[in-house]
Order: sequence, then structure tokens, then C-alpha cells
Amino acid sequence: MMHALQKFLLFHLLMCLGLQALGSDIINGKKANEKLMLYMASVQNNKGHHVCGGFLIDESFVLTAAHCDEKNSMSVVLGTHNLKKVDDSMRYNVTRCKHPSYVSVSKGDDIMLLKLSKKAQLNKRVKPVPLIKAEIKIKEKAKCHVAGWGSTETGGKTDNVLRDVDVPIVNLEDCKKEWAQPPNGVNLPANVICAGGYGTKNGFCQGDSGGPLVCDRKAVGVVSFNMRKNCDYPNVPNVYTNISKYLPWIKKILKQKKC
Repeated sequence: MMHALQKFLLFHLLMCLGLQALGSDIINGKKANEKLMLYMASVQNNKGHHVCGGFLIDESFVLTAAHCDEKNSMSVVLGTHNLKKVDDSMRYNVTRCKHPSYVSVSKGDDIMLLKLSKKAQLNKRVKPVPLIKAEIKIKEKAKCHVAGWGSTETGGKTDNVLRDVDVPIVNLEDCKKEWAQPPNGVNLPANVICAGGYGTKNGFCQGDSGGPLVCDRKAVGVVSFNMRKNCDYPNVPNVYTNISKYLPWIKKILKQKKC
């Protein structure tokens, strides 16, 4: 009973604090080099509006956050850093493969694969990013980066040009302690990794949901949530879904090429 109550209170707190990170805002970042991050994907709704980030991991699949799921049809745009420069050849309809254990951001398992309606055309503008291997451990304070489309300050206007920013890995136990401190009182879900948004002015804000946390040229995390819609860092660390914990599930779907 207490376990269920704790989950309810956590879910309520997350919703009240605006932790679910829809949209995309990179804080204190810079315009991304057009020759880099060719794996970045814009996950869009049925009106062609950017909803979340994502990243190509295979010629047929994009990885993103489960909470980016839309009620209506969705599509993915590949091959551009500028969302004002999109043509039909860059857009792919998708089939959603949400993690079967996902219920809400507060309970974790915030990860989803999107199967492209056709294989991505790999070229000088489109290239998948390799995933971290299960046996590799990311060290505390390792310099990684996160990228996305959107505003660059709290309440600012969105930016159609991809931006990225360096973020350091935060020790998971320290991250849990910071989130559990009053007045937050949040117990983090399992299988997460923390980086940025704490002890630094860099991170994501309300957003870049579904985008990748990349360390040493490998995707290690999926943007999940942060604290409130306030981008005045530092507060508590940003939270990502830890990809290494889901490799068997990912590999199974990639192998069978269906959900």
C-alpha cells in the first residue's frame, strides 16, 4: 500500500512541477556543426510540428522517449539541422514501439523505438549513432553533450536551428540525494543516468525530450525529465533514461525489425 502511495505522490509531484520535458530547449549551447550529429531526428506530430528529439540508431529505427508518443500519427525528419529546410524526402512515417513497461515518466522506462516506414537513406547528411555497450561504465564528470531544437532561455522563443551543449555526468547516488532533498522529495525511477543541470549552467530545459546524451561518440542516454520549466541552473541534475539497461530489448526489436 505504501509503495503504491509513494508512486502516486511521485507522479503527482512530477506533474505539478512540470517535469515532463516536452518541447526542446538547449541552455547555454551553441549552433551545432552541420557536419556533426547526423543522427539527430525531429519527431513531429501529424501537423508537421516538432514535438521531441530523437536519434537514428539503425537504418530502420529512431530512438526517443516514450512520453513523446502522440495520440495521432507521427513522423520523423532526418538529414537537416534547420527545421525550416525540410522536404518530403527527409520525412518518414513511423510505427511506435513503446517499451512495454512504460506507464509514466515518474515510473521510468521512458524509452521508445520508432520504426521508419522505409529505410533511411544514409549519406553525408544522415548517419546513425552507435549505442553504448553494456560493459562500458561512464565515469563521473565525463564530458558528454546533448542536442536539440528550441529556445535558449526560460520562456524564450523556439529556434529552428539545432544546438548542442556540453554536460558533465553526475554521480547517480549524488543525483538521487539531490532529487530526494526537500522540498523536492522525489525518488528517481530505476535505470536512469544524470548529467548537467546541477553545478553547471548547461543542460536541457522542458525539453529535448527523446534526444540523445552522447559520450565518446556513443549514445548513452535518452532525455527524460528535469525540474520545473525554469532553466536557471543549477538546481538538480537532468535525468536521462539509461540506454545500457535496455540493450536486450532494443537489439531484439532491431533484429526482428518489428515491435
